Amino acid sequence: MSIDKQTVLKVANLSRIEVTDKEAEDMVGKLDKIIGFVEQLSEVDTDDIEPLANVVDIDLRLRDDVVNDGNCQDKVLANAPDSIEGFYVVPKVVE
Repeated sequence: MSIDKQTVLKVANLSRIEVTDKEAEDMVGKLDKIIGFVEQLSEVDTDDIEPLANVVDIDLRLRDDVVNDGNCQDKVLANAPDSIEGFYVVPKVVE
């Protein structure tokens, strides 16, 4: 796939990014290299490869989910300008 200046300007417009004609011309070559690399990756045979989340086959050590520094609602709300029933009161921002 080849990228031209018009495509760069169209993508910039859709992305709401202001790009000058000079910058668009510079991006054409850079984007061509990026797309060429992605096309090169698609040539790699991955049919017998299972998807994985980590390259090392290890299990993560898990710890118990224990609250160790909680139950201090009064301290947390001490600096709040206003609170009701243990919650911050904030001004309405959506009408």
